[in-house]
Amino acid sequence: MFRKLKEAPLNYWEEKSFMLVIPKNDNEDFLNNSFESIEKIENIKIKDKNIDPGKGFISLKLEYEADEYEVGFYPGGISVPEYYLSKSFFFTEEEKKAILKAQKSLTIFMKFSDNYKKSYHLQLKLATAMVPDLIGVLDESAEKMLPAKWVFMTANSKVLPNPKNLFTVQAVAGKNKEVWLHTHGLCRCGIPELEILNSDEANYQNHYNLISTYAMHLLDKKNELPDFEVGCFIGRLINGYPVVATSRSWTTGIKEYKHLKLGNMKDRKGGHNTKTNIIFLYKSEEDENKKVLSKVSIYDKLWGDNPLFFFSDEETFRMKALVMERFDYVKEAFKNKDNTIIIKVGLPLKEKGKFEHIWFELLEVKGDKFKAKLTQEPYDVPDMHTGDEAWYTIDDITDWIIYTKDFSVNPDNAYLLEKNNNESRGE
Repeated sequence: MFRKLKEAPLNYWEEKSFMLVIPKNDNEDFLNNSFESIEKIENIKIKDKNIDPGKGFISLKLEYEADEYEVGFYPGGISVPEYYLSKSFFFTEEEKKAILKAQKSLTIFMKFSDNYKKSYHLQLKLATAMVPDLIGVLDESAEKMLPAKWVFMTANSKVLPNPKNLFTVQAVAGKNKEVWLHTHGLCRCGIPELEILNSDEANYQNHYNLISTYAMHLLDKKNELPDFEVGCFIGRLINGYPVVATSRSWTTGIKEYKHLKLGNMKDRKGGHNTKTNIIFLYKSEEDENKKVLSKVSIYDKLWGDNPLFFFSDEETFRMKALVMERFDYVKEAFKNKDNTIIIKVGLPLKEKGKFEHIWFELLEVKGDKFKAKLTQEPYDVPDMHTGDEAWYTIDDITDWIIYTKDFSVNPDNAYLLEKNNNESRGE
């Protein structure tokens, strides 16, 4: 059976990035004054255009920050699956009703450059320029719905989007508490989708973090074609054991699984049969040298309550820039004593230029300085312990979370604290 396995051709939403922008007004003429709207985007230049009046189709060749892109636009219908509104982002009941009732949209499609995050950022900027009264964006390539406030806030930011936004990790549950994890959205970046087989209800959250972290590391490689046989050191278990991920095309990786009940050949007849890789682990350097694969489930008893997953240096710098750009939200939220705020601080290690990023509870704020209490034991900082208090500056922060009575807020979803769309647009 396995000898005949072959990848299917990529689907259109895997070859290019497809987004459907939903307007507030169904009668809006999307393409009216479109060139003027696009040319108002900073650092963008229209180099060529092709218009088909009969079909209402526009194709543009754009130059954006020294890279060239070919982008297509066309109006059409839309029907948003209701379950898309329960993923990743928070939608109000009013937003849900408007999105589910929508019947028209503007599709924007483009091929990403080697800088995937910049390409994604540009597509969001085009969406807000073309449809300034948008109520949401359906990211067809990643199979998720983006709320209007988040789209405007992200498009207007000077910081590139979180690489997690470029893909979705879906969990399919089967019988006997089995779970099959797989991504959508990576193929448009020239990277295979990723999946974990034989997960279960007890461990899928740690497996979710593993697949997300591995995907983010691959996205940060940009134009370097990843060598999927080489291990990627992405985390550490509670006993200090390293988590080294690798992956193989599903056509070869599936052979490591016997009597597979979820994610088997039958489940792949209608999808998940194009460019998708199954994640494995290397237990040792010797295993990596000999290409001995281990299933992710080998560590299921070792994750504990606090496994450590690493960010790439590029992602750490991006997070830091976003944290600083939106630190005013923390200052404002700290005034409300009903909120609890935790701050992730980069603690310097003995190795120059290396840091352990760990959570503190915010106790006091003075300008760009703050006092905080360590909430967990560090892995590699022996002189600090849970409960220790110290003063830090905004330059030390790599992340923050605000816990309100209704929801939790981080730098990426700070749109939840906005009062209306106009504030999100910077108006």
